[in-house]
Amino acid sequence: MERLHKWVWLENTAFDLLAFLGVLLVGILIRRFISNSFSKLVYRFIPVESVSIQDCIQLLRKPFELLLFWVFLYLASQNLHIPQTWNIASIDKFGLLYLVKKTFETTLILSFTWVIIRLMKVGILVAQEKWKGVGEKAKQQFIPFINDLSMVFIITGASFVLLGRIFEVDVVALITGVGLGGLALALAARETLENLFASFTIFLDLPFVVGDTIQVGTISGDIEKIGFRSTRLRGVDGNLIVIPNRLLTSQSLENLTDREFRRAKFTLTCDLQTQTNQIEPAIAAIEKTILEDALCKKKAPKVVFEGFGLYALEISVTFFVQTKDFAKFQLVKQEINLQILQILEANQIKLASSVK
Repeated sequence: MERLHKWVWLENTAFDLLAFLGVLLVGILIRRFISNSFSKLVYRFIPVESVSIQDCIQLLRKPFELLLFWVFLYLASQNLHIPQTWNIASIDKFGLLYLVKKTFETTLILSFTWVIIRLMKVGILVAQEKWKGVGEKAKQQFIPFINDLSMVFIITGASFVLLGRIFEVDVVALITGVGLGGLALALAARETLENLFASFTIFLDLPFVVGDTIQVGTISGDIEKIGFRSTRLRGVDGNLIVIPNRLLTSQSLENLTDREFRRAKFTLTCDLQTQTNQIEPAIAAIEKTILEDALCKKKAPKVVFEGFGLYALEISVTFFVQTKDFAKFQLVKQEINLQILQILEANQIKLASSVK
């Protein structure tokens, strides 16, 4: 032991160097165990069967191990001494040690922020598993919003800590200054704030959820994501449509998915030579055909002799299909239209467009 204290290298005894290496080596060896234990501790607070322990460990292991590495490096470095002959400025004055200290504090803060972000990701993963299913669409749309909002708060908080700790900025004065300049900022970012408040309105009123089909003016599509500033729709032809949220709350919006019935309406243009004894049975047969479909029974169809056109006799057909699925609606409509064609052929009724 005395030899270890007598042997000196750069004003550090062999005992100091061994203590430095020993603490650092112990930290490297046990950080995996500590990170796994921390992940298991977090997992205990997660509802059963929400996520697996492997997923939890995979999310938390790397950032927590990095944080532990910096902690053990700090503890190990306490055993080392800077040679006085180097004439390096003290750690409180600007110089090499001061820069090393600030760099270390920066990496420590960033590592801790990474751990917090991964903890938030675990919470998001739990929410995704818990709110999985068709019946939870209203809750599912909150997940991207909560994820983005949490990231903003975490990054903002970490930035203030960095400014206060590393750059020694008076954070309280900075926040006060931001408050005084808030009016100018609000005026400069008026549309952004309008979209932000509109997104809160959408989440509170729930006029639609992710997966619904909506129509705003001439634009229609399936909701893919509701964000801070805008909502993303996927059009029928597959194109991506981005609509600012303020436009969704400031004008009429039709939720096509929320309706229980889909309406089909069209006009049959019959040849002017068509007789009454042909039209009357055809109308009755069309009504009967529509009512025989299981999805068209709850709302009575309307099949009427509309009147006299310039070149045709017009029969108006309106019926309602009890479904929210547009593909199902199209299939029922096709089946009924084919049967209407058979009825017209059976009653020898020619459509005006088919007459040469």
